Amino acid sequence: MAIEVDAKLEQCIASLSDKCPDLLRKAMRYSLLSPGKRLRPILCLLGAEALGGDSGQAIASAAAVEMIHCYSLIHDDLPAMDDDDLRRGRPTCHVQFDEATAILAGDALQALAYETILSSYGDTSIAVRSCLELSKAAGAEGMVGGQSDDLHAEKAGGDVRMLHSIHARKTGAMIQASVVLGGLAAGGTPEELEKLAQYGECIGIAFQIVDDLLDVEGTPENTGKRTGKDSDRGKLTFPGVYGVSMSHQRAEQFVEQAITVVNSLGPAATPLKQLARYITDRSH
Repeated sequence: MAIEVDAKLEQCIASLSDKCPDLLRKAMRYSLLSPGKRLRPILCLLGAEALGGDSGQAIASAAAVEMIHCYSLIHDDLPAMDDDDLRRGRPTCHVQFDEATAILAGDALQALAYETILSSYGDTSIAVRSCLELSKAAGAEGMVGGQSDDLHAEKAGGDVRMLHSIHARKTGAMIQASVVLGGLAAGGTPEELEKLAQYGECIGIAFQIVDDLLDVEGTPENTGKRTGKDSDRGKLTFPGVYGVSMSHQRAEQFVEQAITVVNSLGPAATPLKQLARYITDRSH
């Protein structure tokens, strides 16, 4: 599925006209097509298949969620944010190019995500609902809001409630939206979409717990980014609040909840279950 997603992403970048400056196009492509898990777009495709659709129905939405995710990584890596110089084993966008170009590349990818959805669905109701779902997940009440509170917590600290609130928005909202967008593309019923949303919420938190654990237990060679930086910056993390052992247990619990939620969708949801288990097994 990752190959299918990469082909669509490549197509979207290649379709930009000569009105797009060459440097901007290069920066967008550099970050968007860099090696990665493609977790969110794959979730989108699997969400469609779980409801009896096929991956082709959701490929535009899958590309869009990866564009939004990529834009957020470009901006998160900037000196004013998390100040990272390594991403997916390569120099971050602002290091490879420059800060201004990186900011603009992120801005352009965000706009291209919505353009991709709106220009790809003949059924305008699916396009509108998909854009609404994606914008809510990515915006002030979702990913951006979570990032804002995450940065504030570095200075002000926080408690367990704040920890869960931050990551339900910063990481979980986009993971949840990814699988729901797949269900929308497949024409899912409200009840089916709710199951996908619950599944996405659970694995979103599990994914962030493991991400926090990798910063403690992983290496730059495995993760493709600097490790140990969360504690250095005083970030509010699951290992910092719960400890390493309990964090592993919490991640497993959320994964099991996710699997239970989609059991009623039948055999078509098996890949979603397998992906949920991958969340706690990953090393990068």
